[in-house]
Amino acid sequence: LIKNVFLAADQTDTGPASVLAKDGRIVRAAEIDDLTADEIIDGGGGTIFPGFIDIHIHGAVGVDVNEADAEGLIAIGEFLAKNGVTAWLPTFVPDSDENYRRRIDVIESVINTQHDRPMAQIVGVHYEGVYANEKMCGALRPEFFKTFTGGEVDRLPRLRAGAHMTTYAPEIEGGIELTRELVSEGWIASIGHTRAPIEVLDLAFAAGASHLTHFFNAMTGLHHRDVGVVGWAFSNDDVSIDIIADGRHVEPSVLKFACRSKTPANVTLISDSVAPTGLGNGEYKLWGETITVENSITRNERGSIAGSVITMADATRQMLKLDFSMADVAQMASHNPAKLLAQHNERGSIDVGKRADLVVLDADRCVSLVIIGGRVAYRV
Repeated sequence: LIKNVFLAADQTDTGPASVLAKDGRIVRAAEIDDLTADEIIDGGGGTIFPGFIDIHIHGAVGVDVNEADAEGLIAIGEFLAKNGVTAWLPTFVPDSDENYRRRIDVIESVINTQHDRPMAQIVGVHYEGVYANEKMCGALRPEFFKTFTGGEVDRLPRLRAGAHMTTYAPEIEGGIELTRELVSEGWIASIGHTRAPIEVLDLAFAAGASHLTHFFNAMTGLHHRDVGVVGWAFSNDDVSIDIIADGRHVEPSVLKFACRSKTPANVTLISDSVAPTGLGNGEYKLWGETITVENSITRNERGSIAGSVITMADATRQMLKLDFSMADVAQMASHNPAKLLAQHNERGSIDVGKRADLVVLDADRCVSLVIIGGRVAYRV
C-alpha cells in the first residue's frame, strides 16, 4: 500500500490518495486512507505516476545496447529503474545481421530472468535506421543501412514475444512496399531519418505508418513555402510523434510549441540516451568513433549530436518546467508509449487490474520511489 500520494492523472483538486497493489496488480487507487496491507509505504505527499516507458534508448552507465551482454543490459535496467523507468525497448543503431542475432539472443535471455530483478522490464526491441536516408543519417552508420527489394523484413531477428519497432525512411527505393510489409508483420513502422516529400508521406501513412521518431531531428523542417516532414506531421491530426525532451535536441520554446500543437495525446517522450548516460562529462568510444559529453550535450567527431544523456525523469522535469500538467506528463511518459506498443491494457496508467508499475516524484520532482510489478525496485 502506497499512502499519502497525489495521483498524477487526476486534474481535480482532490486530496491525497492511496494505491493498493496485490500480486503485482493494482487493486485500488482512490482517496481512501483506511486501507491496510502487509507492507505500507508513506509517499510523503509526492505525486504518483504510472511507470515511465522509454521506447528509444541506446544505452547507459557505459553500456551500449549494440554491444551489451546480459550483465550490461541488467545494469542499464537497474539504472533506468532508479530514474522512474519501469519498461523499455533496447534500441539498436544500424549494425550487421550477425550482431543483431547475437544481441537478440542476449535480450531474450534477460527477458527470461528479469521479472525477479529490480530493473526496468524489457518489453520489446527497436531497430533505428535499418532503412534510412543516407543524407539524414545523423549519428547513425550508413555503411550498415539496408536496401529493400522485398522479403528482407522476415530476416530481421525478432524476439519470441514483445513489441517490435523500426525507424525508417519511406522515400527509399521500395519504401511504401516496405511500410506494408512492416505493418503486416506486426512492426511499429515509425518514420525518421527522412527527407520524404508529402506525397510519399501520405502513401506511407495510408500503408500504416502513423508515428514519427525524435520529432524535428533527422528530418526536414518546416518552412512557410516548404512543408517538410515536420509540417506534414503538424498538419495531420492522426500522426503521433516522439520527441527528445532534453531542451537541446529541440529548443525548449519549440518543444513546448510542438507538444501543445500536437497535443499531449499525440506525444511520447523519449530519452534517446546513449552509453555515457549517468557517467558525466568526458570522451567515450561509441559506434566506432569518439564522442564527447560536455554540459549534458553529446557530439561525435563530425560535430553531430549523438543521442542524449538524459533519463525519462529528466524529460518529465523538463515538461513540468514548461507548464505541462502532471496529467499531461503521465500521458506523454507512460500512457502514450504503452498505447503505441499495444501494451496499454497491461501498463501505462494507474487503473485497477493493470501492472503495479509506479513511480513517485517528490516535491522537487525527483524520483523517490519506484514499484515494478508490485515490488519495490528503488526507494530513497
